[in-house]
Amino acid sequence: MNRIFARSSCVLPLTVCLLAGMMFPGCSSSRTDSTADQAEANEASSTSGNGDATQEASSDSTEASFEPPVFEADAEKLLASRLPIERTQQGWIRLFDGHTLFGWAIGGKANFRVEDETIVADQGENCLLTTSTQWSDYELELQFQCDEDTNSGVFVRTTLDPQDVTADCYEVNIAPPSNPFPTGGVVERAKGETFDTDPEKWHTMNILCDGATLRVTIDGTVTCEIDDATRPTTGYIGLQHRDGRIAFKNIQLRPLGLKNLLADGLEGWTVREGMEGEYRIDDDGHLVVDGGKQQLETNAVFGDFVMLAEYKMDDPKSNSGLFFRAIPGDEMMGYECQVSNELIDGNPLKPADCGAGGIFRRQDARVVAGEPERLNSILLVAEGNHFATWVNGIQVTDIVDTRKADENPRRGLRLEPGSIIVQGHDKTTQATYRQIAVAVQTAAEGSE
Repeated sequence: MNRIFARSSCVLPLTVCLLAGMMFPGCSSSRTDSTADQAEANEASSTSGNGDATQEASSDSTEASFEPPVFEADAEKLLASRLPIERTQQGWIRLFDGHTLFGWAIGGKANFRVEDETIVADQGENCLLTTSTQWSDYELELQFQCDEDTNSGVFVRTTLDPQDVTADCYEVNIAPPSNPFPTGGVVERAKGETFDTDPEKWHTMNILCDGATLRVTIDGTVTCEIDDATRPTTGYIGLQHRDGRIAFKNIQLRPLGLKNLLADGLEGWTVREGMEGEYRIDDDGHLVVDGGKQQLETNAVFGDFVMLAEYKMDDPKSNSGLFFRAIPGDEMMGYECQVSNELIDGNPLKPADCGAGGIFRRQDARVVAGEPERLNSILLVAEGNHFATWVNGIQVTDIVDTRKADENPRRGLRLEPGSIIVQGHDKTTQATYRQIAVAVQTAAEGSE
């Protein structure tokens, strides 16, 4: 059976790796360039449970052993976590694949682990398990279960090391009614309506971050809404262990503000002259890429952004790509998000050519989650020197480009905005794109 393993570090500096016959770096805050040196690890220390970001951990933190957890998941399990296209076409992705902590970083000595497709913590110091990707405007939905006396929370737009919950993050609390900010409130910002949790039940929490609006809904009831959520505007998502047992599952996110660049056909795009491939818009308004090496380039440029693309290729060997931060007017000189479903020996853990969602020559997809003869989705986040991709809802890459700065992303790190290019790879390319939608993302304060 083809299996993929993950080891996650819960001590500083943070490290996480995936093994499947080879190393797949880049699955936590130690995200690395797959061809370069180890990226410098992000440091995160203890975080607030109800207002004081530097309060000491609970007394049981020194009594437990916190070895780096190891995860095992075969390709079948990972692919079973994919979301239906009806959901991914709206931008929904899984932040937690149900089996590993790929895309997450543990910021301290708490026993975060995976049990029965659930993230669980019940011992250790006050700290966060954070995403390795930062987000601006989005809808977050998850399920949580807690004991009566649990003090935990969901941090949004947070730094890795929040010291001030009124400036560094928004902490949606999970705490008893006796807490100054009980479950459903936003710590030090708004108490909200008290929500009584049941330790025997799973509760569904929905958090909307949309510009200055932050709204919290639990089991269909709005518990809190604030309209001045302007500091910060971008950040990580963090799950807190503070006191008591906490469990999370079905953690999904949908970025907001996506605009389809194909809504007006090829307006706003330029086909490169002197190349043999063809681009056209079919009767359904979809982009068809038909045979031969060719490039279709946006006139606009994009720096930090989220991109959602839906594609379909019937031939397993068909090959396309989505270049980003490309040098405007040049021939495919950009980072390339691969669009390829081809496997080696039928093994989804062995992409034949980087794999759908892989960042070509930087990091292969950890599993090929796209398939021929069906619509597939790719969600790409480019923020500073960090890139992450999801295919059909599951994360397949997580990388930091640690190379020296260079105008050409083929040679080094490019932070400057660039064009987006849809690639026709060769004469066998037969691809249809239903949408290529982009939302510009606000850069986090202090980011590269």
